[in-house]
Amino acid sequence: MPERAPAQSPAHPAVAPTAATAPTGPAPARQIPALWLALLATPVAAGANSPVLILPDMADAFGIRTASVTWLVTVFAWAMAVGTPLMASLLRRRGLRATLRVSTVLVLSGTLLVALTPWMALALPGRAAQAVGGAGLVTSAMSLAGSVRRMGVITAGFGVLGAAGPLLGSLLADAFSWRVSLTVSVLALAALPAVTRGAPRTTPPPATPFDARGASLLVALATALVLLPHHPLPAAGAALAAGAALAAHVRTRPDGFVPAALLRTPAFLLAALPACALATSYFTLLFAVPQLLAARTDWSTATIGTGQLVALLTGSFVSLALAAVSARLGRRRVLALLFTLGALAPVTAAVSTWAPLLLLAAAAAVLTTTLGNANLAVYATQAAPESQRPTVIGLFNLCYQLGGAFGPAIAALLTLT
Repeated sequence: MPERAPAQSPAHPAVAPTAATAPTGPAPARQIPALWLALLATPVAAGANSPVLILPDMADAFGIRTASVTWLVTVFAWAMAVGTPLMASLLRRRGLRATLRVSTVLVLSGTLLVALTPWMALALPGRAAQAVGGAGLVTSAMSLAGSVRRMGVITAGFGVLGAAGPLLGSLLADAFSWRVSLTVSVLALAALPAVTRGAPRTTPPPATPFDARGASLLVALATALVLLPHHPLPAAGAALAAGAALAAHVRTRPDGFVPAALLRTPAFLLAALPACALATSYFTLLFAVPQLLAARTDWSTATIGTGQLVALLTGSFVSLALAAVSARLGRRRVLALLFTLGALAPVTAAVSTWAPLLLLAAAAAVLTTTLGNANLAVYATQAAPESQRPTVIGLFNLCYQLGGAFGPAIAALLTLT
């Protein structure tokens, strides 16, 4: 049977917005309709996932193996992970309009590169530029939400466009070209005129000197961690070295890019690390399930994409319903549900040969990640002082997005080699 592409987790491909981020934005968010904010933020979700059902076509065009072309997805997730805290810092230091301008340049230049280059080596930095620019747009939209209700519109947009991303990419590839599938994130720029008109004209507060060393060490650590599934020994050594250097730097500059007080907060660590674990399982499973369906059934790529879409949307809607009653369930019950379903989903996918059970595993994966992200992010931010909450969100989402980088690589190792 010919190779078919797996599907990445669409619901949270980019920076996963949460209700906890809402209070950190500027007051004038009401001037901008929430739908414009959703349009600014959510196309990156479809853009992240649009290639995952057409990876074999892309591999043929580049003359490489399908397992190798998954780097286009891994690089996107990596760039979103490291780009989120960097763009959040830019937003705090230079303001909204500067962040939007930088993000626009990155999205446009990255899109042109992936649409025109005949070489994989140039497509990779193009995808990275798209992702960092998308991180800036998402961060800007979240900063303007101003309320839980408006943040919910952005979250819903992520779920819908992310879930539709693989099927949308497949349809665009069939109708036009696989290169068109890699340009969908540029749709976010249609919201720029409305957002710019409604955005406040404020002067950013005086900023302390940028901690370039701390930021560089954090990027180096995240990069080494992303490379672990591909080159375990060298990446582990690099991660240990970068981690040690970052720890030493945090001791000498405790109020820098990575605040020392935050790392000493157990609530933050007990929220961020499980979020990374759930995301890793989620992205691995969502990448592997379509490949398992292709191997264990006679379903076409379109049927697999449709089934995946239904499963992911179902899981997303169930998670929203559970999120609404999370407070009544209590923290312990919510965490027990998350970890139980999070463990059962990959086990079910590994042993099942029945297509509905494989799709149920995909639904459970998106449910645990969506519900887990919303609750764990709230737990993390509640433990931090108000002044550190933007930093908390950036670092929490970095941990989450590391799972988005690990997952495709692990799935490729398990199913495509």
